[in-house]
Amino acid sequence: MDPAVGDHLGGDVLIEDGVIREAGARLEVQDAEVVDATGMIVMPGLVDTHRHTWQGAFAQIATDWTLNEYFTGLLGRFSPLFTPDDVRDGTLLGALEALDSGITTLFDWAHVMNTPEHADASVSALRDSGIRAVFGHSTPTSDSSWYYASQRRHPDDARRLAARYFSSPDQSLTLALAIRGPEMATLDTTADDLALARDLGVRASMHVGIGLLGGQRAITALHDHGLLGPDLIFVHANTSTDDELKMLADNGSHASVSARVEMMMGHGFPATGRLLAAGIRPSLSVDVTAGVPSNFFDEMRAVLEAERLRQYDTLLARGEAPATVPLTSRQAVEFATVDGARALGLDHRIGSLTPGKRADVILVDTAPSPVRLAGGDAYASVVSADARDVDTVLVGGEFRKRRGVLTSGDTALARSRAESSRARLLAAAGS
Repeated sequence: MDPAVGDHLGGDVLIEDGVIREAGARLEVQDAEVVDATGMIVMPGLVDTHRHTWQGAFAQIATDWTLNEYFTGLLGRFSPLFTPDDVRDGTLLGALEALDSGITTLFDWAHVMNTPEHADASVSALRDSGIRAVFGHSTPTSDSSWYYASQRRHPDDARRLAARYFSSPDQSLTLALAIRGPEMATLDTTADDLALARDLGVRASMHVGIGLLGGQRAITALHDHGLLGPDLIFVHANTSTDDELKMLADNGSHASVSARVEMMMGHGFPATGRLLAAGIRPSLSVDVTAGVPSNFFDEMRAVLEAERLRQYDTLLARGEAPATVPLTSRQAVEFATVDGARALGLDHRIGSLTPGKRADVILVDTAPSPVRLAGGDAYASVVSADARDVDTVLVGGEFRKRRGVLTSGDTALARSRAESSRARLLAAAGS
């Protein structure tokens, strides 16, 4: 993911004190532990720019839900029942699940901050998992004001969190604000929330262009009030207009595409190609792990398939046959790595195997099955991979998965606690 380093058929990456020191063709190094990656792809760790990690114990519950059913179900019915322990258990399992699938960095969009203790529990779980994370502090979902044009400002508890946990931008866990935005709060509230984020010097992320809600033209409103900027990450943007996407590009803003959830829940066609046309390099995100599996390779395939289908359908309707693919495997891998790092403002630290960056590295086995052949193209092999093909995960040079087994904490205990939490919450909700 760094043109200066290039792609190498056979090569080495030297890691020292958690930092990539050299990368490229065969290196002559003495007194180093050698990790044999024969037959594997050595690449930067994957970057998920929008995941509601607190839902880690609720796998599959929302697989057959629309967006409105998700709002009334998980946000309206279940989230008010979450105790800080439930948030911790779900977040820990969700972060471990992300690591297992090769994600070394995630933006934890934590919109279950019903009390300050819920926020503390989220931070604790992310730290214990060993993942690199941007903690997206959000608002309580304990009443309907979360998604009905609320005038309630972002909790000022963000200031306490910033002072207590986030003393340095160079640590593995950093802070952002996950705000509701004009589609789910008033414009004045959004302006106040952005003022808080900018006062704290952190990024802000918001959902826009979600199905029929996109008709509110949230991006236009933000643009007209001079609120756009390079410190903002816009999630989805499915039904935002092309003009609005150009507004984002002109202001250096970033975007996150969650193709599987968007197609399954009714957000609209993923905006990938339209974002590129506007001048924005999109990043990728899993979004609702209660609705789709935590598999970033699936996300890469989905974004390719959705954009190709969208453009092919336009051509076929005009009686034209596609001549070339409109989106390539290499682009999908870029979205999942260096573009994700750029969206989070971390591209100076992660996202490529560049000497001087943190050693967030994964090894992807290209042929783990005896009846599967490895392809000749590394990018196609990555996009064709699965979470179980991730052999090794390092975050800051520390092993979090090795030889196919997670080494980050007691995974059996984490799963057991999450199962107990899920059972309690289902019972409390009368399910």
